[in-house]
Amino acid sequence: MRQAHLLGLVLALGTTGALANEDVLKRTQDPNQQVLQTLDYANTRYSKLDQINASNVKNLQVAWTFSTGVLRGHEGSPLVVGDIMYVHTPFPNIVYALDLNNEAKILWKYEPKQDPSVIPVMCCDTVNRGLAYSDGAVILHQADTTLVSLDAKTGKVNWSVKNGDSKIGETNTATVLPVKDKIIVGISGAEYGIRGHITAYDAKSGKQVWRAYSVGPDNEMMVDPEKTTSLGKPVGKDSSLKTWEGDQWKTGGGATWGWYSYDPKLDLFYYGTANPSTWNPKQRPGDNKWTMAIFARNPDTGQAKWIYQMTPHDEWDYDGINEMILTDQKIDGKERPLLTHFDRNGYAYTLDRATGEVLVAEKFDPVVNWASKIDLDKGSKTYGRPLVVSKYSTEQNGEDVNSKGICPAALGTKDQQPAAFSPKTQLFYVPTNHVCMDYEPFRVTYTPGQPYVGATLSMYPAPGSHGGMGNFIAWDNISGKIKWSNPEQFSVWSGALATAGDVVFYGTLEGYLKAVDSKTGKELYKFKTASGVIGNVMTYTHKGKQHIAVLSGVGGWAGIGLAAGLTDPNAGLGAVGGYAALSSYTNLGGQLTVIALPN
Repeated sequence: MRQAHLLGLVLALGTTGALANEDVLKRTQDPNQQVLQTLDYANTRYSKLDQINASNVKNLQVAWTFSTGVLRGHEGSPLVVGDIMYVHTPFPNIVYALDLNNEAKILWKYEPKQDPSVIPVMCCDTVNRGLAYSDGAVILHQADTTLVSLDAKTGKVNWSVKNGDSKIGETNTATVLPVKDKIIVGISGAEYGIRGHITAYDAKSGKQVWRAYSVGPDNEMMVDPEKTTSLGKPVGKDSSLKTWEGDQWKTGGGATWGWYSYDPKLDLFYYGTANPSTWNPKQRPGDNKWTMAIFARNPDTGQAKWIYQMTPHDEWDYDGINEMILTDQKIDGKERPLLTHFDRNGYAYTLDRATGEVLVAEKFDPVVNWASKIDLDKGSKTYGRPLVVSKYSTEQNGEDVNSKGICPAALGTKDQQPAAFSPKTQLFYVPTNHVCMDYEPFRVTYTPGQPYVGATLSMYPAPGSHGGMGNFIAWDNISGKIKWSNPEQFSVWSGALATAGDVVFYGTLEGYLKAVDSKTGKELYKFKTASGVIGNVMTYTHKGKQHIAVLSGVGGWAGIGLAAGLTDPNAGLGAVGGYAALSSYTNLGGQLTVIALPN
């Protein structure tokens, strides 16, 4: 019964098409193409294609490849609309339209002229998580925060608008969400003391419709003190301002560089906010709301319905920006609209997405130690909060003290690399980091456009474990348990793809594209691509034949040492030393690899 309900989720959402973007809804229900980075509004990253299955996946062969002409980290995935594939690159954010009917001939190429001064302001590589397609337009949010609508047939610019100011540290790495007649976009830059915001633009004209900040006054956050709730209660007046000292909220962080999902039935979209600024918790007393939080908002008005803060007064840089995956499942025999979120802090949360009630919160890596648990006792004073372990509290240990052995590291048990969900198995497939850290906070002064970090980090594999830095796991979001776990030598920084063929695909930092059995995790296929894979695996059909495609090009936070040529172990916010061995397994690249079954 649960399976039938889940398989029907996308179709059920589609029945309320008047509420949503008709074009996007229609195309997301066609598994032969892909118009959103998340595959569907629910962020399931599940494909109904099953031509490639657990019994024949071992026969996959390379069909064709394409060089992007750009190095650095290649995150996100191509899109396929009809017979055209759209491929994006990291900075300078080139977009290619490739003709699948004519040997991937380049139909058009868009290459923006961006000021290269934006590159050093991008904290963790010059990545971009991809394009979106809506109503005949390809939407790109560039590194310099220019939002562009391109004619999908010609590449001609329909409109462009600036969403932020790179001179104060505002940049972009994320994709966008087309909802109804709007394009919703976020911002990066919490490491530079920006104040995070999410903004809606009119899809036809590019005119700004509304903007909601992550922190600050109620009206600027688009929060109603009485109607917006947290853990079932009204947030109250000045819910953010009361948790900051003085004007610190003005440089408070809470960037919005992750993924966005949307429920047309509830007419709410969901996203997470990033770390507070600075990384030195001593400098910003209080809970620092609403950083590190999940927001549910109305896309028309921007008004927040509910908020849940996962890591109050963050002491470890556990950004809350990871994807929110929407499913309809039964809990205690009752069907509920759920939201599942794998947080950087190492806890996997299952919430009721209509109300924001937290139903499950469990560690999805057993080594997580900074908190003993999330308190879900509604009668407790600490309801909804993590119970922090003093030994690993950088706040309690103090400035200029190196807190050692904190698990996970700042890049989290999972960073932005998106998980997938299969309604056939009821399981989530999660690429994870199995990494711990030492963290030493120090006092720092805010200067616009300069790093505002205030901590020195070192990272290393979780001690006493399998020796590697990653696991690829299957997770049950109802029981809060790992069903199976495959160890990996390095963090799994690629997004997963689950398919109706009972196969789950993902990539590795060494450069492998892997396929595993969705029920058991058994490895069924692997192929070494040209460079490390931090892109998200996608699938499409062309002329009746299913293809699998992935971008390779090592980089991102984990691969920043290779991507940017850094050698200081503490550089890259601590990642360079932790991933130094990666250079023995792969090199820089920028390539699309497409595989299929032999004819």
